[in-house]
Amino acid sequence: MRVIIEPTYERLSQWAANYVAKRIIEAKPTAAHPFVLGCPTGSSPLGLYNELIKKYQAGEVSFENVITFNMDEYVHLPEDHPESYHSFMWKNFFSHINIKKENVHILNGNAADLAAECEAYEKAIEKAGGIDLFMGGVGPDGHLAFNEPGSSLASKTRIKTLTTDTIIANSRFFDYDMKLVPKQALTVGIGTVMAAKEVLLVCNGHHKARALQHIVDGEVSHKWTASMLQMHPHAIVVCDEAACDELTVGTYKYYLDKERGNL
Repeated sequence: MRVIIEPTYERLSQWAANYVAKRIIEAKPTAAHPFVLGCPTGSSPLGLYNELIKKYQAGEVSFENVITFNMDEYVHLPEDHPESYHSFMWKNFFSHINIKKENVHILNGNAADLAAECEAYEKAIEKAGGIDLFMGGVGPDGHLAFNEPGSSLASKTRIKTLTTDTIIANSRFFDYDMKLVPKQALTVGIGTVMAAKEVLLVCNGHHKARALQHIVDGEVSHKWTASMLQMHPHAIVVCDEAACDELTVGTYKYYLDKERGNL
């Protein structure tokens, strides 16, 4: 695992965007051989998306031959609802770049057969050649996508019932009314993420410090599902100083020293 420590959220977002853009450019994607990008939602990747938009507007990177697969979507929330992840992605990223609508894949939380929708999603990823780079964020309890504590570390795309902690955390997007927050979601599994060629996780803020400690310094555990990234051959965690508050001094200095001169 590679750990990048940046002083601020803004610098974290810039580093992550530079890396993603570099990977897309190096791949030289075409219509026949597109670059497949996994996309998260939530507050953590907003800075990353903003920086990628800037790079597109500056002519540094094109998304014309990029295919995306989002991590998750709420169940039984209309796609045009302002808090659906369909709305989130188009508002904060897709509508600002030159991605083709047919290349965007987001789970349908209103499908008549949700289990079949999840199975079809896995097949679509496989048909696309697999995820080249899966971006992700992490929850304060160490969850990745909607793989809550206790989720199988070999899981694939499926229906998940959300924990009370996640519902409380997401209530800020629903006027802090927990009754309005969907109780289930469709989500890629930890196994789905682990099958990607590369994974880049962004982690910011003191409230994520305990999660980062478990991801970087703890044991692999289904109680902290993002800790599974320790087992990925090409995983990068990009964090800010505030998220490092629970790391040991030795671990913190080790990763700073490891990246020194390698920026």
